[in-house]
Amino acid sequence: MKSKQHIGTSVVHAGVPAPEQGHPFVESPTFASTYHLSGDTENAQHQYARFSNPTWQALETGLSELEGGETVIFPSGMAAAAAILSSLVSSGDTLVLPADGYFATRAYALEFLTPNGVNVQLVPTLELLDFDYTHVRMVLIETPSNPLLDVVDISALSAKVHAAGGLLAIDNTTLTMLGQQPLALGADISMAADTKALNGHSDVVFGHVSAKDTTLIERIRLWRKLAGNIPGPMETWLVHRGLATLDLRLERMTASAQQVAEMLVQHSAVKYLRYPGLTSDPSHAIAQKQMDHFGFIISFDLSSQALADKFLQTCSILFEATSFGGVHTMAERRARWGTDDVPEGLVRLSVGCERVEDILAGIEKALAGLED
Repeated sequence: MKSKQHIGTSVVHAGVPAPEQGHPFVESPTFASTYHLSGDTENAQHQYARFSNPTWQALETGLSELEGGETVIFPSGMAAAAAILSSLVSSGDTLVLPADGYFATRAYALEFLTPNGVNVQLVPTLELLDFDYTHVRMVLIETPSNPLLDVVDISALSAKVHAAGGLLAIDNTTLTMLGQQPLALGADISMAADTKALNGHSDVVFGHVSAKDTTLIERIRLWRKLAGNIPGPMETWLVHRGLATLDLRLERMTASAQQVAEMLVQHSAVKYLRYPGLTSDPSHAIAQKQMDHFGFIISFDLSSQALADKFLQTCSILFEATSFGGVHTMAERRARWGTDDVPEGLVRLSVGCERVEDILAGIEKALAGLED
């Protein structure tokens, strides 16, 4: 009996066509906006570039294999989130979002959905399992949350939301489908900003949505077609290329993050730290149950804005930036945006692919400088 292929192997071959003599492993991007189309339009695989594209099709096929549900791609993670909310939530519906999740998702809902009659409820991540979902149309959450890394039991939340007749969507950006399988855990929708780890090279803005229910995914695909919120072929091709090394990158990043967290949690300059991979972390038990790795993000408090800024400015190994999941180690003081309810000294660190001994040395030197 053939054993099931490891998902780490699957990412290398996801969306790659069957071998054909004299053909490339992966086709180059298709830039056409217009296709030959005469007579009956239904017999044409591609009709117009806003409807479909061969390069999209290759990546969507691969992501569908990995997510365990049909996939639609978008030009950004926020475009993916907007597609879910705009196509599946209507006036009079109640939408639940995490009060401590990604700010732009909340801002979109409050700015564009609330004025049109959607009742938006903001619930802290740790209170989601205690919330009453009666008459709730949709719940869209992050787990782990960003930036404080609280984890929700997806299976338990799914059961509760479904019992009330609602839909559960998971923003899986921080882990990707290699770290967590939301659809297998009971969620209706899995989405991600592929700008981050899935592409992994800090050179593309991208996103996707996956669902097992074809009714949901067709509604989302229709919204993309009619709204024209479509990805470019070059960006799509680059994400597909980045996908092939996802397992390899995550293996190093998550292993290094564990070592960095274990060092930071012991350091006198660190007021407190969150990383689900530590047995002392409040999220560890649930993370161990539903996650295949603990991620590459660490959040820690250096007590003040001044100390956090000094650390970021003097740590030579990292880049100060507002993204995460790339091959470079990067960090930022999250309170500088004024959108997250976090301490002024909170640093969100995204561990990259550099050798861990160099990451540790760079961080230790910068932390030592805080005591001068």
